Amino acid sequence: MTGAFLAGLVAGYGVAIPVGAIAILILGLSARTSFRVGAAAALAVATADGLYAAVAVLGGAGLADVIAPVAGPLRVVAAVVLLGLAGHGLWRTWSTHRSRRPPAERAGRGMGTPGRAYAALLGLTLLNPMTVLYFAALVLGRRDTAESGVVPMALFVAGVFLASASWQLVIASGGTVVGRALTGPRGRLVTGLVSSALIAALAVAALLPD
Repeated sequence: MTGAFLAGLVAGYGVAIPVGAIAILILGLSARTSFRVGAAAALAVATADGLYAAVAVLGGAGLADVIAPVAGPLRVVAAVVLLGLAGHGLWRTWSTHRSRRPPAERAGRGMGTPGRAYAALLGLTLLNPMTVLYFAALVLGRRDTAESGVVPMALFVAGVFLASASWQLVIASGGTVVGRALTGPRGRLVTGLVSSALIAALAVAALLPD
């Protein structure tokens, strides 16, 4: 059970760490309004990550009996998908670093209250199809997460949510000084490399025997 929770933490940090437009929006909201608004936006992103993780886990559990005969090849496919995502993240990080162009920052108008900020960021994050692809590949790669029952699945989702929430709250509470460090060229390079490394490690883990 502890393994499922730790797997969720790693998966959550893997998808949450890259500093892009959403992180910059959270930072901007917190700086322009208050920490309460920034924290609401941060928790909205974590909620979306948790929902995608739950959908992926429940889907994996429902398909467990169907995919059992081809579990081995599917684990390889899952590892390839995860490696592709890691490579894509690495390429995007390096391209952004080379071009010196920061991710586009939205104005964030109309999100001056915690409720509005939560609703807006939840919708924005749910529109990212890469997130569900990431979690679906991860669950297929970790057969034990989908087959061990309700408690391990819940622990996995909880780990994803807590990891995402903790990182997004760091962004929200960072303020101007930390925010500039994370969203500058060097900060985006470091966080992008860390995220790609985490996802690549998960791909390798999917190929290892249980």
